[in-house]
Amino acid sequence: MGEFPDYLPQDETARPFSVIERAIQYAAEAHKGAVRKGSLVPYIAHPMETMMLVASMTNDNEVIAAAALHDVVEDTPITIEEIEAEFGQKIAFYVAHESENKREDRPKSETWKIRKQEQLEKTKDASRSVKCIMLADKLSNMRASLRDFKRDGRAIWQKFNMKDEKEQYWYYHAVADVVKELADTPCYQEYISILDIVFHDLDEEMTRDL
Repeated sequence: MGEFPDYLPQDETARPFSVIERAIQYAAEAHKGAVRKGSLVPYIAHPMETMMLVASMTNDNEVIAAAALHDVVEDTPITIEEIEAEFGQKIAFYVAHESENKREDRPKSETWKIRKQEQLEKTKDASRSVKCIMLADKLSNMRASLRDFKRDGRAIWQKFNMKDEKEQYWYYHAVADVVKELADTPCYQEYISILDIVFHDLDEEMTRDL
């Protein structure tokens, strides 16, 4: 079957690869062998879905390419300097903006909220393009969570570094607030509808506790 993506070698008459095609190739190689958390789904499925969601919100090829690459620096040994050398300053900026400071010297569960707060803060006043990538990334995550929720219910959070569903509730709703300028897009509307389903029971519990 070959590797994903399986392109034929170019010849002299072939058109050059677009920046999006190059980003797909680069991301596929970078994430090779990795799988989505709690599944056997190849990890590359997530950045590809994120890329397609971003493409529904913008025609900017560099923003779309950055979406394909958005987890490369955060989750692989590749550095932001390597991204800039390969794809230029603009794409590197978007990828850097989407990349968390993982603080590898500390347990991920211990730094989870700090990292999420940092991402929210730096995205709050960012450009629409940056917010498109964040929304697409989180919508892709919530689509996967919805599939798991339909099978496993509220136990789905146990596979994550942050297992407290109230913290997950806080974060995903905070994202919705940060990217609310995209409220007119189908991506935002789908995102909100998924939150309403996945966190419905918790919503009711929190309302009763008030």
